[in-house]
Amino acid sequence: MRGYHPRMTLTDTSFEQHLDATRDARIESYKEFLRIPSISTLTAHRDDCRATATWLATALERAGAEHVALEETTGNPAVYADWLHAGPDAPTVIVYGHYDVQPVDPLDLWTSPPFEPVIVGERMLGRGSADDKGQIHLHVMALAALLATRGSLPINVRYLFEGNEEDDARHLRAWLEANRERMAADVAVISDTGFFEGNLPSITVGLRGNMYAQIDVEGPPVDLHSGTYGGAVQNPVNALAHIIAALKDPDGRIRIPGFYDDVADLTAAERAAFGALPFDEETWRTQTGVPALVGEAGFTCLERRGARPTFDVNGIWGGFQGEGSKTIIPAHAHAKVSSRLVPNQDPERIYEQFKAYVAEVAPPGVTVTVDLLGAGSPCAMPLDHPATQAAARALKATFGRDPLYVRDGGSIPVAADFGELLEVPVVMLGFTPPDDNAHAPNESMDLNNYELGIRCVARYWDELAGSAVADGTSH
Repeated sequence: MRGYHPRMTLTDTSFEQHLDATRDARIESYKEFLRIPSISTLTAHRDDCRATATWLATALERAGAEHVALEETTGNPAVYADWLHAGPDAPTVIVYGHYDVQPVDPLDLWTSPPFEPVIVGERMLGRGSADDKGQIHLHVMALAALLATRGSLPINVRYLFEGNEEDDARHLRAWLEANRERMAADVAVISDTGFFEGNLPSITVGLRGNMYAQIDVEGPPVDLHSGTYGGAVQNPVNALAHIIAALKDPDGRIRIPGFYDDVADLTAAERAAFGALPFDEETWRTQTGVPALVGEAGFTCLERRGARPTFDVNGIWGGFQGEGSKTIIPAHAHAKVSSRLVPNQDPERIYEQFKAYVAEVAPPGVTVTVDLLGAGSPCAMPLDHPATQAAARALKATFGRDPLYVRDGGSIPVAADFGELLEVPVVMLGFTPPDDNAHAPNESMDLNNYELGIRCVARYWDELAGSAVADGTSH
């Protein structure tokens, strides 16, 4: 493993002995969880998602959780469980994660089958090993170890694990709206983030939102001969390429009218904070394997990744793609696009602006439609909240150094939902290494991070129990 090597500094003899004795069984359980292909974006795997939820519910029951249930949503079921015996003066915490995973293509780039997990060196390799099954699993294992060795928890915990995070956040949001009172808590802990470059422990204090859409361009009802019709009939693939090219200027600035209206300028203090992080752009470029880094002019790589909005094409298809040649005017072309959004940007408003702009720049001779596939709001978390500082103490005690505070370029829509619907602060306590290949072939989890993550969760519950969060006012 490159960079920082975390080490355990906290000692709890019975807890450690239990974890040492159960490691082989724990790793096999981890592999069982990963073997189920819970790809939420593909309808063919809907039964697999339900099977994963059922597996997880059983694991929570075995760990000692109570009131375990599959909660039906408009999408895949969520898994709810709790342990609420710490008393009214102890804080109540929501632990969130998602059991659904990304599609696995391109398969030819995997070194082993994505749903046949294997250990390679110090890594668990397999789809979902990091994002986010691995982090759910370590929470369940922490619960099991604490109840096995202490018989109780120092706090009250509600577990909520969903099955549509990679697909559409609106499914869980609707469930949260209907279950506000039931989910009353003092803080929400989300383990769906990771460590900083060099595998340095970190706490994510900002997340970008997301707008995901599909562009469909329709031309003739069937493919046409390019010799007979070329030059007289609009080519949908050409039209789509024109639309996509119109989205950005050469400096990386997004051309959608009104797109930047709600984007706040970075303050001098914010830019200084980015600049103070231990990050080398050239080293990072080398690790990504690209010949050059690009992006919006006037901003550093870290600023572009964590604090500026983006617009990207995630997939594009249309026309002939087989071996050899076929001279046609394709009947249709399609693209999936996404936009990462920063605080104050509304994904629904961005979608409407995007849709209107596509209609404006689309060339004549084709029919263009735009559909919203998913949306999530950006959010920021307070550094000085007692729950955040308790997490910092737990990370230092477990991993041996103070954590960094970072803004992540990814999106976790439920983080904003917890704040808006449940009015609870959110702590992003994640353990994945920065080179985990989440969403890509050969996804992996550092097993040292995984094992120490279990210990960190246990320490965090102790830290929360003795912190100012434990005021008993919101549960």
